[in-house]
Amino acid sequence: MKASSLLAGFLTLLASGRLRAQAGDSLATVRLRVAHDSTPLGGVRIAGNGQATETGADGVAILRLPPGTAVLVLTRIGFVVDTLSLSLRNGQDTSLTVDLVAQVVELEGVVVTATRSERRVEDTPLRVEVVDEEEVAEKASMTPGDIAMMLNETAGLRVQTTSPSLGGANVRMQGLRGRYTLLLADGLPLYGGQAGGLGLLQIPPLDLARAEIIKGAASALYGSSALGGVVNLVSRRPAERWERQVLFNQTTRGGTDGVVFLAAPFGAGSPWGATLLSSAHRQRENDLDGDGWADLPGYRRLALRPRVFYNRPAGQSFMATLGYTGEQRDGGTLPGRTAPDTLPYPEALRTRRGDAGAVARLVLGDGRVLHARGSAMEQRHRHRFGTVTERDVHRTGFLEVAYALTRTRASYLVGLAFQQETYTNASVPGFDYSFRIPAVFLQGDFDVTPRIALSASARLDHHSRYGSSVSPRLSALVRGGAEDALRWTARLSGGAGVFTPLPFTEETEVTGLAPLRTLPDLMTERAVGASMDLNAVLPSVAGTVEANATVFASRIAHAVVTLPDTGTTSTGARYVLLANAPVATRTVGVELLLRILRGPARLTASYVFTHALEWDDDRGGGARRLVPLVPRHTAGLVGSLEREGVNRVGVEIYYTGRQPLLDNPYRAVSRPFVIVGFLAEQVISMGPGQARIFVNAENVTNVRQTRVDSLLLPSRGPGGRWTTDVWSDLAGFTVNGGVKVRF
Repeated sequence: MKASSLLAGFLTLLASGRLRAQAGDSLATVRLRVAHDSTPLGGVRIAGNGQATETGADGVAILRLPPGTAVLVLTRIGFVVDTLSLSLRNGQDTSLTVDLVAQVVELEGVVVTATRSERRVEDTPLRVEVVDEEEVAEKASMTPGDIAMMLNETAGLRVQTTSPSLGGANVRMQGLRGRYTLLLADGLPLYGGQAGGLGLLQIPPLDLARAEIIKGAASALYGSSALGGVVNLVSRRPAERWERQVLFNQTTRGGTDGVVFLAAPFGAGSPWGATLLSSAHRQRENDLDGDGWADLPGYRRLALRPRVFYNRPAGQSFMATLGYTGEQRDGGTLPGRTAPDTLPYPEALRTRRGDAGAVARLVLGDGRVLHARGSAMEQRHRHRFGTVTERDVHRTGFLEVAYALTRTRASYLVGLAFQQETYTNASVPGFDYSFRIPAVFLQGDFDVTPRIALSASARLDHHSRYGSSVSPRLSALVRGGAEDALRWTARLSGGAGVFTPLPFTEETEVTGLAPLRTLPDLMTERAVGASMDLNAVLPSVAGTVEANATVFASRIAHAVVTLPDTGTTSTGARYVLLANAPVATRTVGVELLLRILRGPARLTASYVFTHALEWDDDRGGGARRLVPLVPRHTAGLVGSLEREGVNRVGVEIYYTGRQPLLDNPYRAVSRPFVIVGFLAEQVISMGPGQARIFVNAENVTNVRQTRVDSLLLPSRGPGGRWTTDVWSDLAGFTVNGGVKVRF
């Protein structure tokens, strides 16, 4: 009886194995070739029937599907989402060609990660602006060494130079100071809790798929470093075939860039893949007005970033990365020369940064997903200010675990996070710190109706020095119209956030910490903000038109300001101190955007009005003044004409209005200026690959601050600084050109 049972079980297993083998043999093979205007499109994601893949450089993807009805969804940034419905038979072999339609207006099908909800960008109640892959590639031809231009040309964002001698810069969002903006890579703080003034200038864009931007207080999502907003850089994933890109660029200011990007799967059909970015950059010091002071710093930089990816059609994914950046920057007075009325004052900054991070997504079934991410970063500086040298170390450790539950009309997320920020300065005592910040956060997204969605989130942080704080945010979305007619979307969002004081401000970026008084007991900065925007898209036979209008406002209480103090250091630098402003900083503004797509031509027009007020320490009391370096009016006009796979030409015109200036002996208000640029790119086919030869003429009108006023102060300012703030361009007319080879 027992033997017969074993034999029956064996026969059952054998039969089931045969059935599975027969089922495997009966799978249908679907070969899809995806193109646009007869040019193959790589990187198109094809998902359906529990499977997902991407087209290679030849635009081809192969899927093995069971018989029956198969629904496949094709998505790629910059193109309209396409859906195929196929009826497949046993063993059928099908070949299809799909031509995608260009769509730069609405980034449909793109799932944004910066909001944590993993929703398509058009379904997210909290407005997320996306710099897509095509724009990233265009800026990689203009500034291959950094992402500053990519962000500076986004409406509502302004890249502000913080250190004229060494070229440091940060991102001001909607008129708020740059220290309030959090910079992430795949959701990880790989550049530290605060990237500082050089983070933007040390990130090559060639390995980026897109940038996701949240404007306004985002502390409910990311804690106290995101008071003003978030920039999340999303890395490129490997396709199913090898991809190799090599870029070489040269500028008329003595800049040279060499970048290599490699991406490949670990094998045919393997869920594993990897990418590698390696780059080298250099620039000579430039004294454009002949005063003995470097208007543009010199630098030498090496960067290396490998990444490993794991992706399964069921949704499980994993990414791990390592990064290293080494850079030497030199500025101030040029070697062997003394600027008029100054002592020899060379500046230099050596940076060594290493980081590691990982992101994992595990699908548990029944709409349940477990997310985990973590990172560690160490950054070492040796900064020289004239005869003073400061050596410091920044360290950031981060860990987060979140559990998500999705139902038909709602999704929920709860998570725990821990971040540790450590700073030690071997040269200047009194500023070392080690902060531990555990946090818990909640988020809910609700589809009230097919046209109305709500999102609510809150975060509780406990800072080891500044105590506990709660940051809430509430957003709503309402939409209407039809797919083939006018479509509109309205969003309303409001939230609150905090920012914990640190000794690093835009002023200490220039002077270092030696002239800074020891920090007093500062209060946490607290902000509330709101925005309302209306987006309308009108498709037609002639093209597509998108218009967007946004109104925003914010209020920051206890804003930390830098004030002059009595006494001087041993080097003659006047002391400065940090204090909480007695009155709130207030900002209101409007953003207008218009995009027109018609065949190979596109036109983008933007306008931003910003009115920002802060405490006026010169008058004291409750007096306010306009925030320095925030232009009331800015506008841009960008046009391009592209024949896919053949050539591209473009023109950019940017207007910057008058800006209030502070502690500038030459003027109290800056001059308005217009900067014009041209880009031309020619594609040359090279067998299986192609070469793109590009030439970019930037600032052809040669707008330059040192053509109007000296960058140097007549005498040393607060903290011992020798330079004014930067309110205009410093490089002037510059041409760069090179080649980008893909094979």
